[in-house]
This record gives sequence, structure tokens and C-alpha cells, in this order.
Amino acid sequence: MKRFLVLLLAALASLSVLGQNRGKFAFFADTHIAEGAKSIEELEACIEDVNSNPEIEFSILAGDITEFGSDREIRLAKSIIDKLEKPYYVVAGNHDAKWSESGCNTFEKVFGYGHFEFEAFGLKFVGTNSGPNMRMAPALVPRESIVLLDSLVKATPSDKPIVFVNHFPQDTSVLNYFQVLDILKESNIQLVMGGHWHNNVVLDYEGIPGILLRSSQAKGRKGPVYSIVTVDNGKISVSEKVVGIEPFEPWYELQMTEPLPFNRRYQVYGQRPDYSANGKYPNVKELWTLQESGDIGAGAVYSEDNVVYTTTQGYVKCVSLASGELKWSVKLNGKVYSTPAVYKKYVVVGCADNIIYCLDIKSGKELWKHHCDKSVLASPNIYDGVVYIGASDGRFRALNLKTGHLVWSFSDVKGFVESKAYVDEAQVVFGDWANTLYSLDRASGKLMWTWRVKGSRMYSPAAVWPVKSGNRLFVVTPERKTYSIEASSGSTMWEHRGGRESVGISALGDRVFVKTMKDTVFCFSTAPAMKAQVLWAADTQIGYDIAPTPTAYYEGMAFVPTDKGSIVALNAETGEIMWRYKLSFALVNSIVPIENVKERKILVTTMDGKVSLLSY
Repeated sequence: MKRFLVLLLAALASLSVLGQNRGKFAFFADTHIAEGAKSIEELEACIEDVNSNPEIEFSILAGDITEFGSDREIRLAKSIIDKLEKPYYVVAGNHDAKWSESGCNTFEKVFGYGHFEFEAFGLKFVGTNSGPNMRMAPALVPRESIVLLDSLVKATPSDKPIVFVNHFPQDTSVLNYFQVLDILKESNIQLVMGGHWHNNVVLDYEGIPGILLRSSQAKGRKGPVYSIVTVDNGKISVSEKVVGIEPFEPWYELQMTEPLPFNRRYQVYGQRPDYSANGKYPNVKELWTLQESGDIGAGAVYSEDNVVYTTTQGYVKCVSLASGELKWSVKLNGKVYSTPAVYKKYVVVGCADNIIYCLDIKSGKELWKHHCDKSVLASPNIYDGVVYIGASDGRFRALNLKTGHLVWSFSDVKGFVESKAYVDEAQVVFGDWANTLYSLDRASGKLMWTWRVKGSRMYSPAAVWPVKSGNRLFVVTPERKTYSIEASSGSTMWEHRGGRESVGISALGDRVFVKTMKDTVFCFSTAPAMKAQVLWAADTQIGYDIAPTPTAYYEGMAFVPTDKGSIVALNAETGEIMWRYKLSFALVNSIVPIENVKERKILVTTMDGKVSLLSY
């Protein structure tokens, strides 16, 4: 009798556990909410459908929640998603992060978090954002999220099954996908779920099962669509659910196993980062390299022995140019995507906490600060004792360098500003994310002219740092065109197919260098003309590349940045490749030649948190 009771209790306990490991949840991806868009009613219909199903216990929304990542879109999306009557968990995608006027702050403030972790049905669910944050590049899971994921995995019992959620497929479309996979392999990972491709796709990530789930938009179906995921005691199945129609038969089924056989490699788009090419150019050396615990979304600057750079964790740091040794560090109250400007003792930088700061270069002591109404993501330019800088509040400001007092303000900027303005004696030129390039009178701040790009606001001349030679301005736009614009009038002189957002100019101003999205770098003459004069076109062999970072120039060399951590040095006269060096796997934020030194050097930052001094 006693033995019977023991067996009965064990059976009941087993049934209890089995019951706990069963359930359903809804999965949304790529909702792309925008004001006035059909995607609003599509998501609302899906939510109403979810609320009518008592079997669904929670929902996951896997990125690209909004179309443009604006503050208004994020708040609108939150108001819609809040109509879900049961818990939901959300992570950001590239559309939420790349064009964020708040520097990726509003998403976290509105939803209350930047990642999630919870347990349900005997599984642990972990979700992180995907990037790219602010800079156009392949996705990059932020370094702080990598550190967090690693800590979560280490804190999770080794036998606990994990489901990882990220907007992107974990392949080479994510620059540090291998870091994610290596961390997940230390756990009992069972499945990776995402979106981004807007279709249902089955993948394999070096032996880890992966699926991408379709967009909630009705394209290709009879109505709005979401996915229903069923967990049933070690088995996961996924079905499409068109609003008002019974769920389709499962298109994906997974029988979870322990442990997973990590013996396959998913390499549709290429292999892990390869640094072997560095050996071909032994003249290029890393004199020192620093690794930050967070991302770096801006360039570094130097003055004498001082190198100043910023991080997305809100730090402004100063290190020795000679050694990389830390001199001081100041923590601001928001993320920083602004490349500092330095003049004598003054260091000026914008911050996502709505403030422009001026610090002392020797100590980091705050000299003054100027409050704005929204985030300051743009990079300052100091000219003749005045700081020129844009912001996300519709204003472009000129501030007294010594006091921070307002000299003038132009208050008719239509979109947010993220770039560094061109400034000379006559004018201030900058772009915004509302298709517009502005020229202001430097002394008064009055509008001289505007120049506009047609079509989507994603084609805006906003990330490019304009350059000028004589009466010609040169900009490149995401519509893949290079423009020569008359500086005095704003009239287009010529346009040429090729380019995106990266342009640089020679010291003499006689030529500009434009990186295209596929291998080629163009060198254009800046001589007055009504048609582009291509001096040379170099095949850099960098492949597909969308880095917006300016091309740098010094002593006959053009330094070409890439979105995958490489630098290519070209002979500025001929386009011949002089050398190439791979510093990282992530976007090169800036290349700054060190001037007037015997040994030729460049200062470089990369998005994954590296600061490096290279000699060549």
C-alpha cells in the first residue's frame, strides 16, 4: 500500500509538471507602426484576436515595432500594444534604433526596459535588442547587451532550456553574431526566434535551431497575421494566425533535446571575422588599443597628449595619446553619440540627456552646460570662439565657447540632427532627418537656403558631414547619389550615381573621396563644372558596405572606413591600395590622422567599444 501511494504521488507530481510545461503564446514581428499607416489597424486587429483567445498566456514582440523610431511612433506603438490584456515582452529592432531622435533612450523609457527575461512552460525566455544603434551598419548587439546575456546565461541552471529572442537572424547580418552564439552554446539553448525578413524561415545557427517569423502586416495574406507558438512538454510548434480565421497547421515543429549537437555551421553569408589579411601589411601596427565595456557610437579627437572619446554608457573619457593611459572619466546622464570638439582647454559634447556639455580637457571638470528640449546627438563644430551644434528639438544653436551663452538659434529645423555641421566664415551647413540640407548665415543664424532630397525621409542628407571647396558643397545621400551644390545659392550643380553617406576631402580641397555601397571609392574633382569629373575609381574589395563614417585624408592618403572594422588606405592621387587593416568586426566610427609627428599614426574608434592608435 505504501509503495502504491509513493507511485501515485510521483505520478501526480509528474502530471503537475507536465501541465506546467504546456501553453501558448503569441509572437509578433515587424509591426512597423507609423502615424497614419495601415499597420496601426493591422496590429489592433491582431491584438483584439489575441485577447479573444483564452489559451494565449502572453505575447512577445520581436523588434521593428515602429517604422522610424521617433518618439511619437514609440509612444503610439505603446498605446496600441497596451491593449493586450495579458503580459507582453518587447525588444527593439533596427527601425527602432537606427533613426532614433532620442539616441535609443525613448524606447527604453516608454517600455521600461531594453531587454527581457522570464520563465514560462518550463523554459527561460531571454530577449535583447539588435542594433544598429544610431549608425547605419549591419546589426550589432550592443556590447552592454552581450555582457548582460553572458551574465544571464551563467546565472541560469545548466539544465534549464532557453529560448533566445532577437530581431535579426543570428548570422553575419549581425556583426557580432558569433559572440551571441558562443554565449548561448554555454547554456541549454533550444531555439532562437526573430523577425526582420518579414517571412517564415527555418535556419540553423551552428547547430542551434532558429526561426524567423513573419510580419504582422497583411501582405500576402487575407488579413493581419501573427504567430501562435505552442509548447507541449518538450515540443514547440508554430502556426500562422490570420485574424478571423482558424490557425493554420504548424509550419514549424521542434522536439527539444539536451544537449544540442553543435556540429553544424550556418554560413549563408560568410564566415566568422578573418584577421589574416593584417599580416600582409606589417608596417601597420596597433600601438595601443582600449576595450570599453559598452559601445562607442562616435569618434575620438585629440589635442597635444590628450585623446577624448565618448561611450553609449554616457562616459566622456580622456586618455594619453602616447600610451592610452586613462587621465580622467566623467559620467553623464545619458547615452552619447556625439563626437567631441576640442579647442585649447575646452571639450564640447552633446548628450542624449538633452544637454550640451563643456568640460576642461585637463581635469574633466564641467565648465558650463546648455539645456535643450530634446536629445543632442549631433557633433559640435568650434569656429572662431563659437560652438555650432544641432539637436533633436528642431533647433540649431550657436553658443559662446567660453560661457555657453546662446549667440543665436535657428528654430525651423524639421527633423532631428545627428551630423557635424560644416562651418566657415560665410555659412553653416547641416542636414536633418526630414529630407533637408540647411545653409545658415554664420554670423546671424538666418536661413540662406534649403536643399531637399525627394522621396522617403530615409534618403535624408542627415548622417553625412558636408565638405566644401570654393563655392561648391559636396554631400552624399542614402539614395546612393553624390551631389555638388553651389554653396551660395543651394542649386544643384551635378549629381552622380554612387555613394551613400561617406565623403571626405583632400587638404588642398581639389578632390573629394566618396565610398559607395559596393567596393568602389570614387575620387571627384572639385573644380567648377556642371558634370561630375571622376579622377579615379578604386576597387577596394571591401564588399557591401553602408558605413556613414567620413573618409579621412592626410599627406597623400585617403583612409576609407568600413562597417566591418577594416580600414583601407588609398593613394589619393591614383586610388592604389597602400594597405588595409582589420581592427574589429564592427563599424569604424572615425579615422583621425595624427598630424605633425615623425611616425605616421591614425586614431580610430569602432562601434564595439574599441579605441586604438595605429602606426603605418
